[in-house]
Amino acid sequence: MTKENFLLIGPTSHRSISRRGVLFGGALAGVSGALGLSAITARPAQAGRRRDREVLNGALYYEHQAIWAYGFAAGALSDTEVGQAVLALALKNQADHMVHRDTLTSVITSLGGTPVMAEESYDLSSYLEAGEGALDSDVNIAKLALALEVDAAIAYANEVAKLGAPELVTAGASIGSIETAHATAIRAAFVSLGVDIPYVPAPFVSANTREAWILKV
Repeated sequence: MTKENFLLIGPTSHRSISRRGVLFGGALAGVSGALGLSAITARPAQAGRRRDREVLNGALYYEHQAIWAYGFAAGALSDTEVGQAVLALALKNQADHMVHRDTLTSVITSLGGTPVMAEESYDLSSYLEAGEGALDSDVNIAKLALALEVDAAIAYANEVAKLGAPELVTAGASIGSIETAHATAIRAAFVSLGVDIPYVPAPFVSANTREAWILKV
């Protein structure tokens, strides 16, 4: 797969989705069955509202995107110490996303929805154009992953309360902190490689503190 493939935009039906939608989709991808979705599956009548189905399907779309992006990144990393450190994080995150994908698929089906299918490629150009990561080095690939995880944490804080199912709201509050932990783990990897940055650069993860959390190219 070439760098050009990495920048391809998905189907027309998804091109108009806002950046806000992208952030929330990535965030909800972190919800696992153990934290709430299995409970919703057991009580579909309470969580069958159209809004929840649509939000979860949006999350599934970006879950597919995350799996694809981590797969591409893994193939682009070098065999150096830095590359292998980033690879270890990438593979773990990708494995988590695969579990989340399967859980979301099951829950959407149980709620009477049709799970969105994976596409061949996805667009992350807004991050690359903003200098919030790049594909030209192991370090910059890690910065791209960091930006995605930070945005996921921010999205939880902003959006999960709008869901109708109490179990989803509870899961969202839990996963928001886990997404922050993912971002912290990536920052810790930079620290272990000699980069002088704090593990946790701000007391909150929000739109106002976003610049403190991400690392520019």
